[in-house]
Amino acid sequence: MVDLIVFLVLLSLGYLVGRHAEKKHYRSIIERETRLNALPAMAMRSPPMKEYYSQALVTGNVVISVDYFKRFLAALRNLFGGRVTSYESLLDRARREALLRMKAQAEALGAKMVFNVKYETASISKGRRQTIGSVEVLAYGTALIDTRRQ
Repeated sequence: MVDLIVFLVLLSLGYLVGRHAEKKHYRSIIERETRLNALPAMAMRSPPMKEYYSQALVTGNVVISVDYFKRFLAALRNLFGGRVTSYESLLDRARREALLRMKAQAEALGAKMVFNVKYETASISKGRRQTIGSVEVLAYGTALIDTRRQ
C-alpha cells in the first residue's frame, strides 16, 4: 500500500512539475525564436553569397531530461503501441533549443546567416530496462560573417 502511495505521489509530482517546466521552456523558446527570426538558418550546402564573407563553425548543444510522468506514459504506450507523444515534445524542445543556441552563437560573431545546418541526436543516461533518461541534441552549421564591418 505504501509503495502505491509513493508511486502515485511521484507520478503526480512528475506531472505537475514537468508540465510547469515544459511550459516555461516553451515560452522561453518562442520568445527567443521571435528575436532570432531575422537570422536565417538553412540546410543548403554552399553559401548563396561568398564575396566579403568569412565562414565559421557555430554549434548549439542541449541535454534535456525526461520527467517521471513522461517515462511512465512512454512505458504504457510501449505496452499498447502507437505514437509516444511524451517523447515527441521532448525532442521538439531539444531541437529548437539547440538551434536557438547555435543562432545565438552566430549572432555573437556578427553572422548574416547560417547555412549547412545539421542536427545530431543521441539518447544518454539510460535508466532501468534501457529506458531513455535524457536526450542530447547538437545543432551545427556554418556562419557567414561580414568581413567588411571589421
